[in-house]
Amino acid sequence: MDLALFFTHLAACGAAAATGAMFQPGEWYRSLDKPRWTPPDWLFPVAWAVLYLAMSAAAARVGGFEGERPGTGLALSLWSVQIALNTLWTPVFFGLRRMGAGLVVLGLLWLAVAATAGAFWQIDRIAGLMMLPYLAWVTVAGALNHAVWWRNAAARA
Repeated sequence: MDLALFFTHLAACGAAAATGAMFQPGEWYRSLDKPRWTPPDWLFPVAWAVLYLAMSAAAARVGGFEGERPGTGLALSLWSVQIALNTLWTPVFFGLRRMGAGLVVLGLLWLAVAATAGAFWQIDRIAGLMMLPYLAWVTVAGALNHAVWWRNAAARA
């Protein structure tokens, strides 16, 4: 794996992670009615650290095939779309407190991650598989965002 590619993608993930530091859940989120299956607070940074490392490694693997396998440019462009949407969700949900808009962003993020995983799979099956935990996590995040939106009609913006 090309470490320059890995660290370049990890830097993009770092920008996404930085929004979590800038727009923390805070008292507003703690006061919302959430389902019992909501993951504990400590799990979020742990899960994201693992996911960001895996998605960066997957992108670096695919980037290593640039010029050798067709579809590499599209696959990495899809990766760029998903990390942009990933970066957008936290400010929308926690910063603006727009649960419905956050749900829209998560829906688009889910589609972008699924498309990225599929495109990666076509180029390098290991890279495609490395994106599946992320897709699973975004699925849970989407279900949680929807549940919170549904249960907190009075807090919807």
